[in-house]
Amino acid sequence: MNRGVAGFLLLLMALVLSGCERQPGLAIHSVGESEWDSYRGKWVFINYWAEWCLPCRKEMPELNEFARQYAAEAVVLGVNFDNPESAELARQIAALGVEFPVLSEDPAPMLAYQRPSVLPTTLVYNPRGELQSTLVGPQTLESLRMWLDTGRSE
Repeated sequence: MNRGVAGFLLLLMALVLSGCERQPGLAIHSVGESEWDSYRGKWVFINYWAEWCLPCRKEMPELNEFARQYAAEAVVLGVNFDNPESAELARQIAALGVEFPVLSEDPAPMLAYQRPSVLPTTLVYNPRGELQSTLVGPQTLESLRMWLDTGRSE
């Protein structure tokens, strides 16, 4: 098993075992086994963002729309670059209008990749859990949809 797949599986297992509960009105949560099972065979987009990052603010509606339109084929997960405490993270999620799940911890160590130094950055994992690409800069509905089209032609 390559490092990317092993790291991806470690991240999923750690989140399942973390025991964090969903908080009403927040996108911060861990997921139960059945929810993670539903991610199998999907593209996973891990987006690093920060409240102070203007390009991050610009791309957020596009990420939200992508997550809504393509929920059957893809999942978008957010990571706040500044790693604030949960109350501050919840405030920032609301301020930016983030509608997809935000991870409470940075998955970079578990997935064995170097934490991005430029924001926004989006990591693209294929349905087999392999890192396909690192996208730097604000993404659009079209730029993200391209990955799904790539997967359909494989």
